[in-house]
Amino acid sequence: MITAVLIPCYNEERTISKVVQDFKTHLPGSKIYVYDNNSTDRTAEYAAAAGAIVKSELRRGKGNVIRSMFSDIDADIYIMVDGDDTYPAEIAASLAEEIKNYRADMVIGDRITNGAYIHENKRLFHTFGNSLVVNLINFLFSAKLKDVMSGYRAFSRKFVKNVPLLSPGFQIEVEMTLHALDKRYLIKEIPVDYRDRPPGSASKLNTISDGILILKDIFMIFKDYKPLLFFSASALLCFICGLLLGVLPVYEFIKYKYVYRVPSAIVATGFMIISLLAFAMGVILDTVARFHKQDYELRLRDYKNRQ
Repeated sequence: MITAVLIPCYNEERTISKVVQDFKTHLPGSKIYVYDNNSTDRTAEYAAAAGAIVKSELRRGKGNVIRSMFSDIDADIYIMVDGDDTYPAEIAASLAEEIKNYRADMVIGDRITNGAYIHENKRLFHTFGNSLVVNLINFLFSAKLKDVMSGYRAFSRKFVKNVPLLSPGFQIEVEMTLHALDKRYLIKEIPVDYRDRPPGSASKLNTISDGILILKDIFMIFKDYKPLLFFSASALLCFICGLLLGVLPVYEFIKYKYVYRVPSAIVATGFMIISLLAFAMGVILDTVARFHKQDYELRLRDYKNRQ
């Protein structure tokens, strides 16, 4: 089976040679691809010298790079890893083995379970943000994942060639995870040792701005994947507001046969109408989402028959 190692890179000249050499050692026979994302240093040159197949992605952003990789590269097993030398190549064969034996469609290198990420990562808000996103996804999708933002993963060909990715940046790992959960792909997590970046290597992730983008993507994907729950929650909120504002006008009408708090009555009526419309939208969009899932399953079946 053909194994492809996918390494998206931006200004990783200090570490890329070692990453390529490590994966050549621990995954002999695999094809190692480095996609240079407009680096301003010698990343592409060092990667080529280390023996990688180097390509260029001009659109800035990790998500854009991953989309190009998934579209361009044909393989049976895909290993995705960052080029910053924070993940051990020694565990790559174990990740690939799960795909090879059809025990998973996506294998996540879990940095959290053994405490490696919390111990090595020196950025407090990164740890907090990762925990927040994991707990939110587990709650919304009834999952039990430990690490949804890990950049170290293995994929089956079926997953890679059928996943519709839209995120341009660091939200890409979250989007892949949510898609796998929604479409009921087999997901497995394998604990991996994580080491912080070596001195002189700077993280490209901005905790605040990228964290906001990730939460925004979760919000939007939750709306798209689970519209009935999303709009039902909105409808319930509007219903409660309308109920609170409408209690006194209703009481006045019952007691005095006249409404003195006309503005409150109008606002309460507006909230009730919005509540009803939101619930109706949820029902309609849930039906559309169900048809979309059915269509996806049929296209997936066609894909399997073509293999």
